[in-house]
Amino acid sequence: MNRNILVSVTRMGRLIAAGAVALATIGCVHTQDARPQLQTATGEAHYTTRYRIAPGDSVQIFVWRNPDVSTTVPVRPDGLLSAPLLEELPAAGKTPSELARDIEEKLGVYLRDPLVTVIVAGFAGTYTQQIRVVGEASTPKALLYRDAMTLLDVMVAVGGLTKFADGDQATLVRVEDGAQKEYRVRLDSLIRDGDITANVDMQPGDILIIPEAWF
Repeated sequence: MNRNILVSVTRMGRLIAAGAVALATIGCVHTQDARPQLQTATGEAHYTTRYRIAPGDSVQIFVWRNPDVSTTVPVRPDGLLSAPLLEELPAAGKTPSELARDIEEKLGVYLRDPLVTVIVAGFAGTYTQQIRVVGEASTPKALLYRDAMTLLDVMVAVGGLTKFADGDQATLVRVEDGAQKEYRVRLDSLIRDGDITANVDMQPGDILIIPEAWF
C-alpha cells in the first residue's frame, strides 16, 4: 500500500515538472520581443530642421527706423500674437523670416516699405519638434530636438533612469510615412553597461517610454 502511494507521488511529481517546463517554454514564446531595433547612431545630422515659432515663445519685432512699433511680445496659446498696428497675427508654425515678411505686409498699410526683423527667445518648439520622455526617467519631460541628437543625449538631458526602470525594455514610438511604429531601445545597456552600440539617432516628434521593472 505504501509502495503504491510512493509510485503515485513520484508520477505526480514528474507530471508537475513536465508541466512547469511546458509553461516556461510557452512563456518564452509569448514574451519574445517582436519589436525591431534601430541602427546604432552615426553622429551625423540627418534631420536638419528650421526652427518654427511655437506658443509660449517670446518674439522681438524690430522695425527699422520705427521704434514706436518695435516691441517684444509673447506668442499666445492659440498661436497668435498682438503688437502695435497688429491686432491678431498668426505666428505659430512659422520661421522667424516667414513671420517677418507677414508683418511687413501688414505694416505696409500704415508705413512706407517697412523692414522687419524677428528675433525669437524661449524656444518652446512645436510638438512635432519635441522629443517627449515619459515613465521611469529621473526627470520625465519634453525636449526640443537638436540636430544630430542621439538617445544618449536625451538620457543625459533627463538625468538618466530611476532605480525602478527596466531600461532594456524601453519603447521608442516614431511616426514614419504617416504610420506609428514602435522600436525597442536598450537603455540599461547604454547607460549602465556602456554599450555604445545601443545608442541610436533620434528624430523630431519621437516619444520615449520607459517602463517599470517587474520585481
